Order: sequence, then structure tokens, then C-alpha cells
Amino acid sequence: MEIGIFGVGEILADPTTGETPSETERILGLGRIAEHAEDIGMDVFAIGEHHNPPFISSSDSTLLAYVAGMTKRIKLSTSTTLITTNDPVKIAEDFATLQHIAGDRVDIMLGRGNTAEVYPWFGKDIRQGIPLAVENYALLRKLWREEKVSWSGQFRTPLLEFTSMPRPLNGIPPFVWHGSIRSPEIAEQAAHYADGFFVNNLFMPVSYFKEYVDFYRRRFSENGHGRPEDAIVGAGGAIFVRPSSQAAFKEFSPYYYSHPVMSSAGRLETAAQKTGLAVGSPQEVIEHVLTFRESFGPYQRQLFAIDFGGVPERKVHEQLELIGSSVLPTLRKELESPTADRLTAHD
Repeated sequence: MEIGIFGVGEILADPTTGETPSETERILGLGRIAEHAEDIGMDVFAIGEHHNPPFISSSDSTLLAYVAGMTKRIKLSTSTTLITTNDPVKIAEDFATLQHIAGDRVDIMLGRGNTAEVYPWFGKDIRQGIPLAVENYALLRKLWREEKVSWSGQFRTPLLEFTSMPRPLNGIPPFVWHGSIRSPEIAEQAAHYADGFFVNNLFMPVSYFKEYVDFYRRRFSENGHGRPEDAIVGAGGAIFVRPSSQAAFKEFSPYYYSHPVMSSAGRLETAAQKTGLAVGSPQEVIEHVLTFRESFGPYQRQLFAIDFGGVPERKVHEQLELIGSSVLPTLRKELESPTADRLTAHD
């Protein structure tokens, strides 16, 4: 089981103080958070691509290259790279380059994006989101696996004996996750290629995401890749931990209710029971996270959002210390999976 943190680099005011970090503070803070996550023994740091305010994560490969220079061991991933509005050639080049910087600790999570206005900014039509995701990923796979690519499709100019440079490190492309919150077609794509499938497990009940995981597992097996329980599943969630339950709920409440999306799950107490949001003492957080396995089965990656909703960096580091000492050891023991070694690049 890989355990780590993921985010999208949002910049929001701290609702308790009104203070808002600058773009520079937020960007550089990501490196400090990743370094601390590595120090406490976490396995993964992931940052997602967004192009609209209030996010500063428009260039995910650049941010991960910065983090690579501050860390030595932690795996570097995206929590969304937009396979729809990015050119697959550029994705192939950027993440192969990142491999040569960071070594074999690079993987990528692809998503089609759910912000409608982003598509026309890049000359795309959101109504073509699924066909774009399918075609662009097929091309990305070829670019990483074939040195001379001749290709034509619906959404970009043809390629004739094109070589993407640099080549993947040691000839092994980054491991690919497909992230989705409402598209069975993306789960189908992940199952077809035997790639990983990731549900963000945020804002809606865990039972909602279970349906997509179950579908992916079934199609993984029907595509001849093994048993349903062998499928490669990752799940997100969010965390706010304090030494006591009362302190955690009291302190987190203003961050939750001021968040425009998180608070859509209803009362904080309800969200902490029904969704992937884990709030409370270390033991309460552990117990809640362990319930995810009941819905998702034997899964291989658990990521937590921790720097969201205007939570200041200081409080993020305080939580990381508590997670490292009182949460992570027990979670690692309880969530160990015999299939975790499948998280390597493969065809």
C-alpha cells in the first residue's frame, strides 16, 4: 500500500484570519510540504493540473521537477494531468524529462477535466471530452513505446516517423493512473490497458465511488488481466487530524463550511461519516480510512488532501507530524496489500 498526499494548489484565504498566501508562497510551500511528507515516511506526493483561479498548478511537471530537487525517495505523481486539452506529444516529452530528473519515482494520473471553460481556452470542445481522452491516450502510449511513430487521428495533425524526446528512462514509461469521478468510459479505458484506476473519493459518499471501482474491477478481469481483486485501484480522501476529536472538528469547521465544494456534502459531521473526509483524533481518522477498504476492496494507493480550503501551511506541517507519529504506522500495517508490487510501469 502506498500512502501519500495530493492536491491542486488552490489559493484561498484562511477563513479564521483572512490571510491569503501569495502565489510564490504557495508554490514554494508545495516543496516544503513534499519534503516533510517524505521525512515522515509517506510514499507519494501528487499535484494536479488546473488552469483557472484560484489554482497555481497549471504546470504540474514543472512543479514536480522542483519537488524532485528537494526530495530523494518519495514518488512523484500528478493528481490530474489533462489528457484532453494537452497535446500528447508534450505530455510524453514533459514526463520523460521528469523521469530523467527524478529517476524511477515518477508516475502520472490522467483525467479529462471537469471545468468547462478550460476546453475552449485550448481550442477544444468539452462535448468531445471522452473521444479526446481515448484518442490522445492511445497516441501517448505509442509515443512512449515506439521510437518512430506514424499516426493520424481526429484531433491533432498527423505524425510521420516522429520520435518523442527524451525517451522514457531505461525504456520504461511512467506508470499511468486514470482518474475519474463520473465517467465509466475512463474506467473502461483503464481496464482495457490494465492501468491503474483512481477515484478522488471527495465531496460525495464513498458508496458513489464504489460503483465505479466495481465496474473497473469487473472490466479489468473481463479484459483478461487477472481476477477482479488483482486490479490496480487508488483512492483519495481528505484529512484533518488533531490530538482530540473535539479539537479537530472545532478547528476544521470554518475551513469546511467556507469551502465552496467541500461543504456541498452537507453538515461536517455527516461528511466525516459518509464521504472520504477523515476528521478527528488519530484513532478516529484511522478507523474511518479503514472503512474505505470495505468499499474498494484490496487497493494499492491511498492519497489525502491536506492543504486545502485555506488551511495555512503551518497547520499542514503540524498535521504531518501527528500523522507520521500516530496515524501512518497503523494505517500502513492495516492496509498492506499483496498486490502493491504491481505499481510498476508495464505494457
